[in-house]
Amino acid sequence: MKETNAWSLNGFLGLLLFIIGGGLGVFLLTQEQIVPGIILIILGLIFVSTITAVNPNEASVITFFGSYLGTIRKSGLWLIVPFSSRRKISLRVRNFNSVKLKVNDIEGNPIEIAAVIVFKVVDTYKALFDVDSYEKFVEIQSETALRHVASKYPYDRFESDGYSLRGNADEVAAELSLELQHRLSVAGVEVIESRLTHLAYSTEIASAMLQRQQASAILSARQIIVDGAVGMVQMAIARLESEGLHLDEERKAAMINNLLVAIVSDRSASPVINTGSLY
Repeated sequence: MKETNAWSLNGFLGLLLFIIGGGLGVFLLTQEQIVPGIILIILGLIFVSTITAVNPNEASVITFFGSYLGTIRKSGLWLIVPFSSRRKISLRVRNFNSVKLKVNDIEGNPIEIAAVIVFKVVDTYKALFDVDSYEKFVEIQSETALRHVASKYPYDRFESDGYSLRGNADEVAAELSLELQHRLSVAGVEVIESRLTHLAYSTEIASAMLQRQQASAILSARQIIVDGAVGMVQMAIARLESEGLHLDEERKAAMINNLLVAIVSDRSASPVINTGSLY
């Protein structure tokens, strides 16, 4: 079953009927008409007992002796079926902050991860009657989905292309939202957004992974520097030759060596003046 609209009337009509019935009942009792007076007072009490108030962004689920009659979503004062019970449920947008979970990524590295889930109830029947507690259901399923998504990707990509938890946070959050929506639809919950709020290596390997990241960054920077240095040396040799200065292979090798050392070195180069000859 799904959520349906419950039968309802304007609640102020119930107040009016209560006032009329109660007033007439009291009047008849004063006129010593006991039975009609008691009947009217009882009818008035029945009418007033069927009045329910619904606040904005709230719903009232109506049941009648165990049978689901429907849901009232519109805020206001309403008159419902006599002797029915109602349960209030919030339709507001809510956040769920997961605890920091320790999981293994696809490479087996232990990581810590947490997320915030933004959701709201869209089907009150499913939220109340298809699961025991939809708040607890959201909590457990969110943590389960987060573990599943985190185990599908590495924390970071060092040597190959592809998705990673650190480098593709938006894509990972989108996949987490899709999986959460699939899991939580049974509880009548709509997932509005999900975002990672914490992502880090576990403490036992954090130091080693930091050194790995630093080494990878140094290698990448060195590669860029070497590529640039080779280009500059080639440009310098081509410029000299275009201006008529032709160098033999030994002088070219010495020039290339000196230029590469001066450009690639992470310290200031100390020039050495050669007053003799290479030969």
